[in-house]
Amino acid sequence: MGAGDGKAEQSRLAAERVARLKRRLDEAEVSTKPWDADAVSGKVVADKLGELVPRGWYVLHDVHWPGRPKANLDHVLVGPGGVVVVDCKNWTGEVRVLSGVLWQGRYARTQAVEGALAQCAAVSSVVSPPYRRLVRPLICMAAQPDLFGVTGSDVAVAGTQRVVGAIEALPQVLDQQAVAGLYAQLGQELTHEQEPGIMAFRHVRPGTVVPPSAPPANAAAPALRPGPPARPVARRGSSAVRAGEGHTPAGRRPGSKARRPGTAGAGQLALLAAFVIFAMYVLPYWGQ
Repeated sequence: MGAGDGKAEQSRLAAERVARLKRRLDEAEVSTKPWDADAVSGKVVADKLGELVPRGWYVLHDVHWPGRPKANLDHVLVGPGGVVVVDCKNWTGEVRVLSGVLWQGRYARTQAVEGALAQCAAVSSVVSPPYRRLVRPLICMAAQPDLFGVTGSDVAVAGTQRVVGAIEALPQVLDQQAVAGLYAQLGQELTHEQEPGIMAFRHVRPGTVVPPSAPPANAAAPALRPGPPARPVARRGSSAVRAGEGHTPAGRRPGSKARRPGTAGAGQLALLAAFVIFAMYVLPYWGQ
């Protein structure tokens, strides 16, 4: 093989490497888009739930899932209607609740309903026994603002424009002092690292806590230990809330909501871009 043939072979191999790297770069870019969309939808839901703060509700955002070190709960609310565990979804297409079943297009999304029940069960496990029946699951659909329905397992499904009304419609089951006490308890259980043991949460950052603008009258102010600032969730989780009706607690599902990778996607893109530039502009002339 002559010198010319050797250079041609090197050029061919370099071109193949560049093509492979470009494919990987495209795949990495596509894989980061769902995380970005989840982050936007999560902020929309959080802002909407913030409307409940002046109405006597306490809000916990992005908190630990009890018993699952690498999983989180999107939102937990404590107020006159009890405790509501909100699991946010950013599903596209047609979403509906029909005959007690949650559907996305032609697929029954029973796993999402079981997940909301599992989150509710986890929160129930860390509150005092008298209050466990007051924990309710709710699935909030960010991309279907006007949706509302209740599944056969008593899980409410509400869009962003219906979620505040659905929570406010819950019958009052807690007085102001009980609300403040439950908020303080859940703030400690869900937003701070636990002692080693069955419920250990190691290397997990606390979530953010948003209390009402003014504490309820005749109630002790929630005493939460300060924690490190929360990472934004890219994110990347209540028995049903039917308007005007009370509800009973529901069971749960196995499944976890993994914490989302933050800036990992951007770092991968930068690394792959550097490989592409090296392969295109340096490698073909290597050794000349």
